[in-house]
Amino acid sequence: MKIAVLGANGRMGRAVVRLAHEGGMKVVAAIGAGDEGKDAGELAGIGPIGTKVTTELVFAGADVLVDFSSPAAAARAFAAGAKQNVAIASGTTGLDAEALAALDEAGRTVPVLWEPNMSVGVHVLSALLSHAIAALGPAYDIEIVETHHRKKVDAPSGTALRLAEVAKAARPTSSRFVTGREGKPGARTNEEIGVLALRGGDVIGDHTVFLFGDGERLELTHRASSRDLFARGALRAAGWLVGKPAGRYRLGDVLT
Repeated sequence: MKIAVLGANGRMGRAVVRLAHEGGMKVVAAIGAGDEGKDAGELAGIGPIGTKVTTELVFAGADVLVDFSSPAAAARAFAAGAKQNVAIASGTTGLDAEALAALDEAGRTVPVLWEPNMSVGVHVLSALLSHAIAALGPAYDIEIVETHHRKKVDAPSGTALRLAEVAKAARPTSSRFVTGREGKPGARTNEEIGVLALRGGDVIGDHTVFLFGDGERLELTHRASSRDLFARGALRAAGWLVGKPAGRYRLGDVLT
């Protein structure tokens, strides 16, 4: 499989390049802001692979684009991928309206998969959450707490918001996301789903969903201990995506 990597000189992009190479895939294009002209393999710590980092959105005949970049860069790449008939597997978080519109438009031409968290474990957590909420009933309060490293720029995390959407779907009467409380906001209502963000240190990503009842609580937690898990999930998704019809897909489609 031939892949292009957007954000190839970033932390996640370097992991994708390294794991793709170790898995026998060929990185034919490496796109990133900065480090232009440097070998993507050397940046990833595996030695030269003959593919240099460029800012040009030219995917060199890749079967699939693996994206871990920024919303603005991703939006441009989605359009370019559609024009070059390249499947797209994106794990970029915090996509704005422009990027989401570009993703939808690309999905009319090529297969597109976007997940703000490429962890298989997180998707199992989502399934457990949906089941737990349905089983416990409406008397349990839902609060989601996520923790990430100090350099993360968006809050709450895309994963926390996705978990909140899962909770909302499982209990439609809980329809209001609360991302902070201060002063005297009043008593908590059943409509609320709390989504709170902590930032500090070098935490890769922790997510805990609290289901608070009278006299008991249930905690569902996922902790990431290596960024490689996200890169592995993205490459698994990329391999599955190649050859699929145009359209929008989710990591859940890959797992099932």
